[in-house]
Amino acid sequence: MSQIIGTSVSRKDGIAKVTGAATYSAEYQLANLVHGYLVTATIASGEIRSIDTSKAQELPGVIAVFTHLNAPKVFKPTNNFAKSKIYEARLPLSDNQIHYAGQIIGLVVADTFERARDAASRVLVDYSTQPLVIDASLANFKEAPPHFGEEMKFSIGDVTKGMETATAKVVETYQTETELHAPMEPHAIIVDWQEGDGVTIYEHSQFVLGSQRTYAELLGVPTEKVRIISPYIGGAFGSKGFPWSHAVLCAAAAKQIQRPLKLVLSRRQMTALTGHRSETEQTIRLGATADGTITAIDHEVKSVTSPVEVFTEPCTNITPVMYKTDNLQIMQELAVMNVGVPTFMRAPGENPGMWALESAMDELAWSLKIDPVELRLKNETKIHQRKNLPFSAKHFADCLKVGSQKFAWKDRAKEPREVHRDGKLIGWGMAASTFPGLRGAASVKVRLLKDGTAHVLTAGNDIGTGAYTVAAIVAAETLQIPVEKIRVELGDSRLPDGGMAGGSMMSASMAPAVMAACQEVLKQAGVETAQEAFALLEETGGAAFEATASSAPGEESKKFAFQSWGAHFCEVAIDESIGRLRVTRWLSVMDIGQVINAKTAASQIRGGVIMGISQALMEECQFDPNIGYPVVYDLATYHYAAHADIPRIDVIFVGEPDTNFNPAGVRGVGEIGITGVSAAIANAVYHATGRRLRSLPLTPDKLLA
Repeated sequence: MSQIIGTSVSRKDGIAKVTGAATYSAEYQLANLVHGYLVTATIASGEIRSIDTSKAQELPGVIAVFTHLNAPKVFKPTNNFAKSKIYEARLPLSDNQIHYAGQIIGLVVADTFERARDAASRVLVDYSTQPLVIDASLANFKEAPPHFGEEMKFSIGDVTKGMETATAKVVETYQTETELHAPMEPHAIIVDWQEGDGVTIYEHSQFVLGSQRTYAELLGVPTEKVRIISPYIGGAFGSKGFPWSHAVLCAAAAKQIQRPLKLVLSRRQMTALTGHRSETEQTIRLGATADGTITAIDHEVKSVTSPVEVFTEPCTNITPVMYKTDNLQIMQELAVMNVGVPTFMRAPGENPGMWALESAMDELAWSLKIDPVELRLKNETKIHQRKNLPFSAKHFADCLKVGSQKFAWKDRAKEPREVHRDGKLIGWGMAASTFPGLRGAASVKVRLLKDGTAHVLTAGNDIGTGAYTVAAIVAAETLQIPVEKIRVELGDSRLPDGGMAGGSMMSASMAPAVMAACQEVLKQAGVETAQEAFALLEETGGAAFEATASSAPGEESKKFAFQSWGAHFCEVAIDESIGRLRVTRWLSVMDIGQVINAKTAASQIRGGVIMGISQALMEECQFDPNIGYPVVYDLATYHYAAHADIPRIDVIFVGEPDTNFNPAGVRGVGEIGITGVSAAIANAVYHATGRRLRSLPLTPDKLLA
């Protein structure tokens, strides 16, 4: 075997990206292309009494102005994930009702972007306002509906009795603020209709075939008439999985005007229209005996959603998987506020859930005077306590032990405020990390060409995580040829369905399908290796050998629970005089099953940690209490970490291939890195200062209070 899997391989798409050869959704050049610009609501609750588009229509170059009075035809989709899915259930321009500030109320189309934007500013709207709900403390919370078919309320044992028998107790509330999606690539779409109701849509999509099916339903055309092209995505994190309302409107408008139409959202528009992570309020109750045995875990969560869509931030998904107890209870509540649609955002649920649980575990450790690492080791669960299934290939304990040894955790000061350096307080903190092992069905086509190269083709795509390189590595290993001889094509709906790049499952779905397709093409050629196939093509004059194969989950989820694990260790330095907090050292130890590409896998963990540091120290979106608009409006006003905020991040992988999960033994790596980061930092802040902060972000005002 070539033994490429597990080594460090540079990205196959790297040169294309750094030289500008990679083409993103807004960059395709089409003849007769026209431009759209949205008109958005300036109130958060009420209705449109009148809308005057006359001044906009009079301007040079304006082709059309769409409002709820002349909305282009859109069909209501099934919207059930299996057949189709849109982020916002309410179709754009469907009536005159306003549900949140920034909601789409019109679309101007003109021959240039500048003319479309200018005309959009000339549309005059008269509103009738209604009281808005923008403060969660005033919202009406109710029990959250099921999430992906799973009830958001669950219990085993008796938590009340478990708390009564506890020697040490933690009962605290932890909060997170609204976080915005802010990918490097703004949301954009180009729609080009052809004769005979065929349409090509250039749009970043984490789920290419899913988007194809969804647009077919929305536009009332056969699925095969829709082509989605999405070879490169400049960051997604959950915000580019399905069509948003602006994209639905653009596709329908392009059909009506019969011109290729391009629509690019501004950063201001993205704050309302392309998703966010809901604020959360989480109350954790932990009880334990004097030796650290946990007797009860209770996790109650409040999050908010929009009037136009139901989405619960599923924070309690992590609670049954982390620590064993005979008495466990989880419950989530949801309230409707006048905000845009909350949605999936890197580790949805797991990220804020681990912030609360891992902060509470640290508080429990201090209360018991037990090392936080030892407390976690003592209470590790071998089974998923909700599914009642054993975990497959679990090495959480190794993450804790290796991290403790490498970080020299034994040298940690035993009391807060003990260590000073250069006039600053120094603290160490740690937290666990986890994310479920998810996998979907995927199909891949492989071609062996007589020039000695192999082509791997699938509609699955690369959202920046390194999927091009993962596919090439797996193919090179299976075919036993250099990775440089592999060419990968992704992100076109004309290719076999590669599944979804979300839930950290692209590699887990794609890798076994690539293996199967490579094995099948060798079988069809009647050879053992690709080199033999190349020689046979040369001898016979054939052009290529080609095969398509698929891989999908089977019965394994009835036997095992699949989860990835990790542990973060960090050091912080705090200047109390000005409330300045800096993260100065970081180590992450991860168990993700088989590592396909050590270079990009470590990069994904580092990216998750960086995003977690941003969440911990900076990220928050407040809403104007009078008009309901986010008060942040671009990448300057929405604060997130820069290079100067980030220390060296060391990453170590432990564990083994999880072949119970799939033949490649690989689990996802894209999201686990962010989980537990904010808790590790807050725990280090306590170690440095003796002050427990339970509300993110950990801004200077909180450190000074």
